[in-house]
Amino acid sequence: MAGAVYADGQRVLKADTRIDQTVRLEVKGNPIPYVSFGGVKLKAAIDASGIDVTDTVALDVGSSTGGFTDCLLHEGARKVYAIDSGTHQFHETLRNDQRIVLKENFNARYIRFDDIGETVDIITIDVSFISLKKIIPAVIDLVRKGGYVFSLVKPQFEVGRYNVGKGGIVKDDDRIKAVIQDIREFGEGLGIQALKIIEAPRDKERKNKEYFIVWEKLSDLSR
Repeated sequence: MAGAVYADGQRVLKADTRIDQTVRLEVKGNPIPYVSFGGVKLKAAIDASGIDVTDTVALDVGSSTGGFTDCLLHEGARKVYAIDSGTHQFHETLRNDQRIVLKENFNARYIRFDDIGETVDIITIDVSFISLKKIIPAVIDLVRKGGYVFSLVKPQFEVGRYNVGKGGIVKDDDRIKAVIQDIREFGEGLGIQALKIIEAPRDKERKNKEYFIVWEKLSDLSR
């Protein structure tokens, strides 16, 4: 997907390009090289953060079709634990990949260390119909100190149903900013520091704006 990411209309040519957290990221041109558009979103966040995924062990929370998992593997992850509360969603092309440990029909709110048996270097979170504030505390002990978390903020599941407009769209930018700040403060209270806030690429303009909060784990305050 080289050359397909744009920052405020300017093509991003290098993965280590420094990008301000306020810029808008877009994806143009090249066909999606992942099993879903989720991979495009995560790729943009990885590039903007400058975090090296090579030879890491990752936990993909809310794996669904496997877009994030696919992206992690493309970026050089050694192993990915992919968990999702649903079943029969994970893409067939990934099911036999020996680098993936798939756990379907699995509620991330109740995950324990014994469920995977090791701490991970990176956690990615893409969940629906539930707040990140219910997921982050459940999984944060599974990432090592100095590891990273990529959490996708979906405003429609954070602002409360009375603040969601027609078609499930949240149009109030002030509410979106407030939600991001609330989640940021919540996470930092658990010992993870927000490094960047990045607007995720959208495949359709009618969809909600979504934002990645990229964190580094500094301590084990969640315990």
